[in-house]
Amino acid sequence: MVSFLICLVLLIGGYFTYGKVIDNTLGPDDRETPAVRINDGIDYVVMPQWKLFLVQLLNIAGLGPIFGAMQGALWGPVVFLWITFGTIFAGGVHDYFAGMLSERNDGASISEICGIYLGNGMKTVMRVFSVVLLVMVGTVFAVGPAGLIVTLFQNSGFTGIVTSKEFWLWIILVYYFIATFISIDKIIGKIYPLFGICLIIMAVGVAFGIFTNPAYTIPELWTHFYNMHPSGTPIWSFMFITVACGAISGFHATQSPLMARCMKSEKQGHMVFYGAMVCEGIIALIWAAAGCSIYEVTGGLNTGLQAALANGQSAAIYDVCVKTMGGVGIALAMLGVIACPITSGDTAFRSARLTLADWFKINQDKFQKRLVLCVPLLLVGAFVGHLDYSIVWRYFSWTNQTLAMIVLWAASMYLFHQKKNFWVTVVPATFMSAVSCTYFLLGNECLGQFLNSKDAAGAVIYNTAVAYPVGIIFAAVLLFIFLRTTKKQAAKK
Repeated sequence: MVSFLICLVLLIGGYFTYGKVIDNTLGPDDRETPAVRINDGIDYVVMPQWKLFLVQLLNIAGLGPIFGAMQGALWGPVVFLWITFGTIFAGGVHDYFAGMLSERNDGASISEICGIYLGNGMKTVMRVFSVVLLVMVGTVFAVGPAGLIVTLFQNSGFTGIVTSKEFWLWIILVYYFIATFISIDKIIGKIYPLFGICLIIMAVGVAFGIFTNPAYTIPELWTHFYNMHPSGTPIWSFMFITVACGAISGFHATQSPLMARCMKSEKQGHMVFYGAMVCEGIIALIWAAAGCSIYEVTGGLNTGLQAALANGQSAAIYDVCVKTMGGVGIALAMLGVIACPITSGDTAFRSARLTLADWFKINQDKFQKRLVLCVPLLLVGAFVGHLDYSIVWRYFSWTNQTLAMIVLWAASMYLFHQKKNFWVTVVPATFMSAVSCTYFLLGNECLGQFLNSKDAAGAVIYNTAVAYPVGIIFAAVLLFIFLRTTKKQAAKK
C-alpha cells in the first residue's frame, strides 16, 4: 500500500510542479480565444473552467482508465510506475499541447495541427488515422454498453425487444447522432459534468473499499517487481499499449480541441488539459490497485484477475464495484459501464465530424452541412459495430498510441519554432515511438503473427530478440531526423 500512496502523491504533486513547468514552457497569455472570436453557438461556445475540466475528463476517460488499468494490473504493481510517470511526463504533456496548439490555431482538429508543424504528408496520414480511430472508439463504446443493458434486462426476467443487442445498439447510435449534431452546450455541456463527478466518486468509493477491507492488500512494488502476467506476456511494450488512457492516449488529442473551442482564456489550459489527465491517472491508479489487491494470486501470477477479466469488461468492473462498495457499488457500476463509454463515444463521433469538416473545408454553422457529415459517420459506425469487437479493440490500441507519438513530435516542432524547450515533448515522443514500433512487431494483430511462434502447449513465444532492438533503432532514427531537421532550419535563419 505504501508504494500506491507514493505514486498517488507523485501524481498530485506532478500537477502542481511539472504541470506548471509545461504551462510556463508554452507561455499562456491574454490573446482572444477562438471561443470568443469565432463563437458560433454550435462548436465554439464559452463555458466556465470547472465545466471545461469535467467535460474534458469525461471525454478522455470513458472506460479507458478503468478497464485498461485493470488489464494492466495483470503485470502486477509495476503498472503503478507507468501510470504515474506516464501521466506526468507523457500523457499530461500530450493532452496539454494537443489542446493548446488547437486553441492557438482557431480550434483546429489535431490532424490539421500536425499538418501545420509536420507537413502536408503527415496531415493526410493524421486525417485518416484520426477518423478511423474516432469511429472505432465511438463504435466500441456503443457495443459494450448495449451488451450490458441486454444482460441487465435478461437477468431481471425480461424478454422481447429489450433483450435485443441490436435494438440497443441502434438506440445508442441514434443518441450519438443527436449529440454529434446539436450545439455542444445543449447536452454535453449540461449533463456531462454530472457524469464526470460520478466517475470521480466511483473511483474514490473503490479506493475506500480497498482500504477498509482487511482482506484486500495492495502489493508493494519492491516485493513484486517482476512480471505477474499469467500468460507471460512481456511488459515491454504490451503494458504500455494496454494502459493507454490511464497514462497517455492519442484519442485524447482528438478530444482536446473540443474544449479548446470553448475556453475563455488560455490560462485555463493547465487545469483543463493537464489537470484532467492527472485526474484520469489517479482514477487509473486506483483501478489498477483494485486489480492487484482483490483477486487471488497463484504462484506469483495474477490468475484470479485473469479469470475475472475473461468474463468481459462490464462483468469485471461490476465485480470490483460490488466487492468494494456493496449495493452502492452496483448503482455506480451501472452508471460507469453504461454512461461513461457512451459519453466518450458521442464526443468521438463529434470529433470525427469536426475532423472531416476541417479536412474538406465544410462550414458547420448550418444544420444541413452538419447532416452531410453526421449521417455517413453513423452509418459507418453501425457497420463497424457488427464486426468482431475484440479485433476492433486490438487495432484501436495500437492506432491510439501511434497517434499520440505523432502528436508529441508535432508539439516538439512547434516548440522549436517558438524557440522554447522542446525536450519536454521530444523525450516522451521518442519513448512512445519505441513503444509503438515494438508493439507493431510483437502484437499478433500486427506483424507478430509472422514473427512470433508457439511452444508445444500453444503458448505464444514473442520474438523480442528482433522487436526490442528494432523498436529502439526506430525511435533513435526519428530522434535523429528531428534534430537534423531543426538544425537545418536553424541554420537557414
